Amino acid sequence: MNPTTLILFDIDGTLITSGGAGENALKIGFQKEFGLAEDLSSVSIAGRTDSGIARQVLQKHGLEVSPANIERFFSCYLAELAVQLPLRPGRVLPGIFDLLGVLRERAHISLGLLTGNLERGAQLKLEHYGLGGIFPFGAFADDHHDRNALGPVALARAAAFHGNAFTAEQVWIIGDTEHDIGCARAFGARAMGVATGSFSVDFLIQHRPDALFADLGDLPSVLQALGEA
Repeated sequence: MNPTTLILFDIDGTLITSGGAGENALKIGFQKEFGLAEDLSSVSIAGRTDSGIARQVLQKHGLEVSPANIERFFSCYLAELAVQLPLRPGRVLPGIFDLLGVLRERAHISLGLLTGNLERGAQLKLEHYGLGGIFPFGAFADDHHDRNALGPVALARAAAFHGNAFTAEQVWIIGDTEHDIGCARAFGARAMGVATGSFSVDFLIQHRPDALFADLGDLPSVLQALGEA
């Protein structure tokens, strides 16, 4: 049976919280590689791609936003992320294990990622928190620095993996920021907001997601919103 529904998950603030491992890795890795202190002040993090964050930090310090400098940034960040993850008090967010357990059993559902993480960073985080091997494909910060450009990438990866195409109307994006909702809107997918990251239900509702939850712990209600009750 070919899947008829594609559900794409964000990672940070949606599936897990890393307890600050990602931000610490950005700051420490940048200082080690470039010799410059970085506290991430004036840098927009939540809902942004790692490649977009790299561009912001390089510009902030007057460094050239070149492929070489971005690659240096990625390398130092990923090396430090592997160090920081075991040191920080992160966790899987409420309801995630139960929700993924149910969705994985349904043959008509395909699970993937649409995340601002680099692909290797996503792998490190998911494996650390016991979520490795669940998402066979996705769209990542390696693919584009603009999250709104990642929807078509995820659709192409899903089609290549399954051998059949999905229309945007068959896709849900689940995320914790207005940028996840905006990304869904950019290619015609549906959006489920979840207030387990930096933004409240009251804030996210202003961006008109198709469904919205304080967290994903109420499994029957989440499945009903996805049309899976």
